[in-house]
Amino acid sequence: MKAIMVMFDSLNRHMLQPYGGDWVKTPNFERLAERTVRFDKAYIGSMPCMPARRELHTGRYNFLHRSWGPLEPFDDSMPEILRQNSVYTHLISDHLHYWEDGGATFHQRYSSWEIVRGQEGDLWKGSVADPEIAPNISNRNNRHWRQDWVNRQHMDSEEKQPQPQVFALGEEFIRTNKDEDNWFLQIETFDPHEPFFTQQKYKDLYPQDYSGPHFDWPNYDRVTETPDQIEHMRNEYAALMSMCDHYLGKVIDLMDELNLWEDTLLIVNTDHGFLLSEHDWWAKIRQPFYEEIAHIPLFIWDPRSGRKNESCSSLVQTIDLPATLLEYFDVARPADMQGIPLREAIASDTPTRAAVLFGQHGAHVNCTDGQYVYMRGPASQENAPLFNYTLMPTHMHSMFSPQELQDIHLAEPFDFTKGCRTMKIASKGWPEKDQFATLLYDVLDDARQNMPLDDPDIEQRMIAHLTRLMEANDAPPEQFERLGLV
Repeated sequence: MKAIMVMFDSLNRHMLQPYGGDWVKTPNFERLAERTVRFDKAYIGSMPCMPARRELHTGRYNFLHRSWGPLEPFDDSMPEILRQNSVYTHLISDHLHYWEDGGATFHQRYSSWEIVRGQEGDLWKGSVADPEIAPNISNRNNRHWRQDWVNRQHMDSEEKQPQPQVFALGEEFIRTNKDEDNWFLQIETFDPHEPFFTQQKYKDLYPQDYSGPHFDWPNYDRVTETPDQIEHMRNEYAALMSMCDHYLGKVIDLMDELNLWEDTLLIVNTDHGFLLSEHDWWAKIRQPFYEEIAHIPLFIWDPRSGRKNESCSSLVQTIDLPATLLEYFDVARPADMQGIPLREAIASDTPTRAAVLFGQHGAHVNCTDGQYVYMRGPASQENAPLFNYTLMPTHMHSMFSPQELQDIHLAEPFDFTKGCRTMKIASKGWPEKDQFATLLYDVLDDARQNMPLDDPDIEQRMIAHLTRLMEANDAPPEQFERLGLV
């Protein structure tokens, strides 16, 4: 048995043709939907990039106990478990956060791995002289912005961009190992994550009479740009999305050519979506986590059932993917893994669970049952108490500062830490207190979440789901206090 996972970053479900998108050109996602089961109720778990990838390894939520960070010493890792059970695992990625402080333990869990440099502000090419930066709207002034413009100087053709290189390496691995058995390949590209940098032929798919400043990397902020600038940004994202579609098509072509459909599980997924002016916001790390961010695309082909060109209404999450892969290779799942193998959901749309959680450390704790989305905000403006529980005290780009570590305590073990006590480190949580209102939506009737509900009965039902799931995940007691649930 073989398995391939193609993972994108910040891929918007609602803009894909199989999910009703009507203006972004994604013909290969249409082909994919014809060859797989399309999940209609797939949701994120923990936000954003590396918290989601911790879930991809461990099969349990990250955001209730800590913020961004690497795998912990007590974590179960799906690719490592496969490797320990004679399944060869290989990662190919241009996702720069894997080689930063806050992600440094992930890629070493695979049998082998390859990296492609140059995405976003990846500290790749060295240039003492400042690069030439086009006049732009974002007006960033940080090292990542500068480094991105250094990197772009080395990407003057499509084949020099990271995404094409990732998929070329994926093809190389597949052709080399097509006649071997028991392997899992993770082809992971950072695209269509911002900046929305791509080639002219993809931009030409979305003609626009735009003559304003350079704009392909929005600030994580409220929308203040003109309608013309907003349209331009959406077109830049669409162009990169069509590039992703093009390279997805190469994987489908390879599956056809080598007849891999007979014995190869195929998963196509993402970590989260992205706001492109919806709700008057840019980007993703902004509350609340609306459907455009939280409701994600997911496609799976399982050769055991052969079910394709069908939809699945089961409620699923990223935490289910490691359980699905372990079950596919007939490898026992660790007791701490809470995800559900999706074999039966794929084969017959068998229901999975009544509700799921999603969120980010120190922000709303969100719960959905597939119809209602409940966003529970803190009980006070202080958004406290709140702590990080970790043995790996790192942020995205740096370690915790000595100042942050002056008043640490050792916490008692959680039920998933294998008897290990962790550091308990005070966390400031989410800074934008004005975005913390508790909200309830019926996303079947109000998919754009324009009409918050005021229904005490439904709210109490969602609180019951939320509390039960937090307890099942051994959430720290202060999380209940922070949310006013005690």
